[in-house]
Amino acid sequence: MTIDKSMSVLIVDDYKTMLRIIRNLLKQIDFNNVEEATDGSEALAKLRSNHFGLVISDWNMSPMTGLQLLQEVRADARLKTLPFIMVTAESKAENVVVAKQAGVSNYIVKPFNAETLREKIEKVLGNG
Repeated sequence: MTIDKSMSVLIVDDYKTMLRIIRNLLKQIDFNNVEEATDGSEALAKLRSNHFGLVISDWNMSPMTGLQLLQEVRADARLKTLPFIMVTAESKAENVVVAKQAGVSNYIVKPFNAETLREKIEKVLGNG
């Protein structure tokens, strides 16, 4: 199975610099159809009004965290199967467990590079 690199990817982070970094990493691995949201509620609104093939969201955001966004996505009949990668600065085991229980597709710990991102995306989209 080849990955459709023209698919729309939503990246969510309340830190503008991180959005730019993730966008640049995605560009390096040929994903150019990227939209941004700066918090969970903005992301949810975009997800409900547009079609995305993948969400890459930071964990630590306010007022809605990445985990809360994930829970909302999984509770939404239209979005529940959407591939969702969580990005976090902490690799605490309990966080991984909580995210897995909430239905996260995969998990990336900061800092990461384009190669790591590519591997995670391939795993999530069934090519790895």
